[in-house]
Amino acid sequence: MSLETPTPGEPSPAELGAATPRRTTLWRERNFLKLWSAQTISQFGDEITQLALPLVAIITLQATPFQIGLLGTFQFLPFILLTIPAGVWVDRMRRRPILIAADLGRAALLVSIPVAFIGGWLTIVQLYAVAFAVGCLEVFFDVAYQSYLPAVVRRDQLVEGNAKLELSNSASTVIGPGVAGFLVELFRAPFAILFDALSYLGSALMLLFIRSPEPAPEPHDLATGPRPSMRQEAAEGLRYVLGHRYLRYIAACTGTLNLFGNIGGVIMVLYIVRELGITPGTLGLIFALANLGVLIGALSAERLARWFGLGPVIVVSAALSPFMLVLVAIAPRDAPIPFLVAGGVIGAATAVIYNVNQVSFRQAITPERMLGRMNATMRFIVWGTIPIGSIAGGILGGMIGLQATIWIGAIGSFIGFLPVLLSPVRGLESIPDAEAT
Repeated sequence: MSLETPTPGEPSPAELGAATPRRTTLWRERNFLKLWSAQTISQFGDEITQLALPLVAIITLQATPFQIGLLGTFQFLPFILLTIPAGVWVDRMRRRPILIAADLGRAALLVSIPVAFIGGWLTIVQLYAVAFAVGCLEVFFDVAYQSYLPAVVRRDQLVEGNAKLELSNSASTVIGPGVAGFLVELFRAPFAILFDALSYLGSALMLLFIRSPEPAPEPHDLATGPRPSMRQEAAEGLRYVLGHRYLRYIAACTGTLNLFGNIGGVIMVLYIVRELGITPGTLGLIFALANLGVLIGALSAERLARWFGLGPVIVVSAALSPFMLVLVAIAPRDAPIPFLVAGGVIGAATAVIYNVNQVSFRQAITPERMLGRMNATMRFIVWGTIPIGSIAGGILGGMIGLQATIWIGAIGSFIGFLPVLLSPVRGLESIPDAEAT
């Protein structure tokens, strides 16, 4: 293995409190660059589908607000149903094969949408089914992906690695929505989804090129008794997160932000298209400009944590994120674009700054054998609130109106930062040693 990654059972320098090895830039680490390339290709396609899939429902199938909310629910329901067992499987297996299989499966599922459209049998039920199945594979990919990065880079490189991954995400989010809006207008929304399917194939190919051997999971020591069941191992992951003096507060913060953010966010595209009169092409351009915030966040996340401290940056970025929905809600109908762009920039920048720092922190302080279950438990908590918010947003959108629903999401999001503000997370200056947590 070309990178300085601890072998199974060997503590890292951070865990021992030893001096950190001389830091080298990840630009020279070919295995990380391949992983980064795979993520970049996949993220670009994701941005197309993120805009195209709801537009298929809104424009092609004339979906109602409730149906749009239900579509968002099906996309994230797997994070409630599968995340915990996925974490156990990921800790029992090598992570790279899981990533490749998830990419190939998602490509095949997305191809079914344009095929059904051509055949004339595309329905909202199929969109629900594809969204749910893709979400199931996304669960495994996401848990394995966050658990795989520490096998590719050293722990002292995690913030740099996550920042670079977010930087590639910024490039795709800046370019992707504009391209998506153009493709929807040029080829119609179902055909735009084909580009995401192709991106998954490209991602799988790049993952195959990673030659660094991934250590096998540490075998169970029979001297300690029979191997724990999946339920016992899943329970251990839950106890680890919920009992951790930092992780439980990060989970509460992120889960609350996702709950209320999706109450307003799930019907946001519907509100912008139908009530503000924005066309798909213009919407893609707005998203592209707004996602410059991702670039700002990726370039500043590590520096801000060094200048002001890890904890304060996590708290402030969480506190500022709800202003995205506020600016959408107050956007005037005769000139909404500046408000939509500004809100998007704030939302994207704060989300990236928050995620780069808290995800790197989680990865660094968690023992390797627990990474899959820790990430799975966190995903279960923080993404499990997304379908709840989505269905609530769809119901409220039909009952009280789209703009009022966005206001509820915005106001509720302002309580999201309280768990980290009122916890030990606030006092973190930097990522501590694993033993110190």
